[in-house]
Amino acid sequence: MRSFLTPAAGLTCLFALAATGCSTASGGASDGAPGSGTSYAPYVSATTAAGTDSAGSPGTYNLAFVISGGGECTPRWDGVSGTGDADVRSRIAKLKKSGATVRVSFGGASGKELATTCDSPSALADAYGKALDAAGSSQADFDIEGRTLTDAASVDLRSRAIARLQKQRPDLEVSFTLPVMPSGLDSHGLALLESANERDVQVATVNLMTMNYAESYTGDMGDYALTAAKAAHTQLKKVFGLSDAAAWEGMALTSMIGANDIAGETFTLEDAAQVRSFAEKKGIAWVSMWSTFRDRQCVKGAPSRDDAATDCSGVRQKPGAFGRAFGG
Repeated sequence: MRSFLTPAAGLTCLFALAATGCSTASGGASDGAPGSGTSYAPYVSATTAAGTDSAGSPGTYNLAFVISGGGECTPRWDGVSGTGDADVRSRIAKLKKSGATVRVSFGGASGKELATTCDSPSALADAYGKALDAAGSSQADFDIEGRTLTDAASVDLRSRAIARLQKQRPDLEVSFTLPVMPSGLDSHGLALLESANERDVQVATVNLMTMNYAESYTGDMGDYALTAAKAAHTQLKKVFGLSDAAAWEGMALTSMIGANDIAGETFTLEDAAQVRSFAEKKGIAWVSMWSTFRDRQCVKGAPSRDDAATDCSGVRQKPGAFGRAFGG
C-alpha cells in the first residue's frame, strides 16, 4: 500500500490458530469452528489524526508505517519521526481511549523496510521491538510489497528476526500484508510465507491487499476482492494443511477505497458492504482499508474519479462512509 511447504512434524504451526496446542492470539478456534466475528482494523497515519479515524468503531488501528530512518537500522515513523516522538505517543494514546488496540505496521510501498537496512537478525528484532514498545503494542504487521517482496535475502532475514522476537515475546501476534491478484497470491508472496514457516514464525493472519491489480482489470472491484480471497483461501489450505474454517480465520482483507492507483479501478461503498458481508459469512479475521485519511470526498478541483488521491477517496461520499460500511 502507499505508501510452499506443509509444516513438517515438530515445526511450530504457521498459523497460531491452525492446530490444537498452538497459541490462539487471534481468537481462532482450533476445531475449525467459526471465530468470534470479523473485526474492523483500518490503516491510519501514525503521525497525523484524521476526523474519520473513529468511523466504524475500529477494534484495532493499523499504524502506518515504521520504516528505516536514513537508510540505517533505525525505526522511524514514515522514516522521519522517532519511535518515541511525543506527538505520535499522544496520538496513539488517543486512539486507544475507545478501547481499541494498535498494530504497528512495518514496511509499505515507500521508503526502506528495516530488513533491507539491518544487518543481523538480532539488530532487526531489536529495531522491530523498539517500535512495538513505543506504541505499547503486541501486534506487528509486515506490509511487504514491490521490490522488497522479491528480495530473498531480506525475506529470510526478516523471518529469522521475527522468530527471534516471538521467542522473546510469546504474545506477539504477527500478520503479513501481501499483494494479491484475483488469481491469488503470486510466487513471491508464497515464498515469503514459506520462509516464515521454515523459520518457525507463528503467523496469525495473512492480510490480502485486494487492490491495484492491472489495467486489464476494469470490472467490479468488490467481485475481484471476493475472487482473490477465494483463490488465496485455496492456496492457504494447500500450503499449510488448514481446514476450510481455519484458512478463512487466518485471512484478512484490505481494500483501497475509492479511486485506486490503477486507472479504471474504483472501489465503491457498495463494494465495501459486499466485502464486509462476505467476511462475516466466512469468518474472516478482520477487514481493513487504505485508509481513514482518504475516507472523505475530494474538494472541488481535486483529482478526478480515475486518479488516486492521498487524502480523499475520489468518489462521492459522506465523511467516514467507508469506515461505517467496513465496520458493519
